[in-house]
Amino acid sequence: MRKIFFCCVFVILAAHPSRGQQNMLMETLPPEWQEDDFFVETTPNDDFWWKKFEDTLLDSLITIATERNLSAMTALTNIRIAKAGWRMTQSGLLPSLSLSTGWTREKASGNLSQTGDAEAWYGYFSGAISMNWEVDVFGKIFKRAQAQKRAFQATEEEYRATMVTLCAEVANAYFSLRQCQAEMGVLRENAQSQKEIMEIVEARYETGFASKLDVAQARSVYYSTLASIPSMQSSIEQYINSLAVLLALYPGSIDERLSSPAPLPDFVEAVAVGVPASLLRRRPDVRAAELSVEKSAALLGAAKRDWLPTFYLNGTFGYSANNIDNLVRSRSMQWEIAPTMTWNIFSGGERINATAQAKAELEQSIILFNSTVLTAVQEVSNAMSLYKNSILSIETLKETVRQGEETLELSLELYKQGLTQFQNVLDAQRSLLSYQDNLVRTQGYSLTALVQLYKALGGGW
Repeated sequence: MRKIFFCCVFVILAAHPSRGQQNMLMETLPPEWQEDDFFVETTPNDDFWWKKFEDTLLDSLITIATERNLSAMTALTNIRIAKAGWRMTQSGLLPSLSLSTGWTREKASGNLSQTGDAEAWYGYFSGAISMNWEVDVFGKIFKRAQAQKRAFQATEEEYRATMVTLCAEVANAYFSLRQCQAEMGVLRENAQSQKEIMEIVEARYETGFASKLDVAQARSVYYSTLASIPSMQSSIEQYINSLAVLLALYPGSIDERLSSPAPLPDFVEAVAVGVPASLLRRRPDVRAAELSVEKSAALLGAAKRDWLPTFYLNGTFGYSANNIDNLVRSRSMQWEIAPTMTWNIFSGGERINATAQAKAELEQSIILFNSTVLTAVQEVSNAMSLYKNSILSIETLKETVRQGEETLELSLELYKQGLTQFQNVLDAQRSLLSYQDNLVRTQGYSLTALVQLYKALGGGW
């Protein structure tokens, strides 16, 4: 048990951290969790994090998903199954009572009768209550009931984890859809601009101020942009179908609501990551892993108690009489009480191996808990880094787009005046399309990174 205590000390400290313990925990966390301009400490963290985007359509999609999603319904059913298992094991702490009533008519062999009667008939009425009770002197049943309770609580955490993941998946699919629609807008806007430039080049070619090569290059850029539109449309349809499945709807049922483009939320602000010492305990998977350790510890305790004797208290109280009128008279009363003890002194190594198995399962659950904590730290750190750097990139890309637009405008004006080659216009066109596309993608990445951050933080639903 000392080993178990030291392996689980992190959980206890995170649950009730003192000032010194918080400092110790802070030292074990990544440095960027302790002080950062992008991530401020507030507690508790906002559970309905998606409402910060102020998108009513996203709010309604998440609401429908939490009510209809099949994975969420399965997780909810698992809770009921585990709760029934816990209650069933817990009932072993109580005695079981049974009622039996009946009438017996019997004919004995005349050759066996001591009175010598040719026929011996017997008949009587009876009614009795029987009790069987395994007295949990050493807490064996209690430990197993405790293990089932922890399993039940773990299913509740798994349900919460399912809901956190579901909300994140809906938000990610929604933002990816809006990102693709924004990229589609960039393609169509650039295609229109490229078409206008192509018409200018064709007009200059007809008047002898441009070469056939300029026309071919202008057309190649224009048709190359047009060729990218069907692929982007396919991505849009795939994300709409993904959202439909997350909402437990058939693909095509929500096309009308989502097919119209909408801008990506312009969300750039500090994120509340919570107090680092209690951060990991907000994650349902960490809490479920902790409960798994407690469950394994309880099962180990039950396995050790199997080595001790078991005490039973059995009893019967009732009435028997030949005539039903005399059934409840004092002379007809009968009772029995039989306290017993059983002690299995040899089982062929069964209890030794059962105890060894329970101990190994406890060690395995501790390893899985530590692995879950490390994964949680990694996921939060990755999401924080991705979100922070994507925000920094957005401002730079916005300036890059502005310079690209100015470059295209200046190069086109110089080309019209015959002061530069058309190659400069082509380069400006390609660069502007790339800059605008990168800006939209980075904006989408920042939103999905933020969603992943809230998910990694164990955001509620």
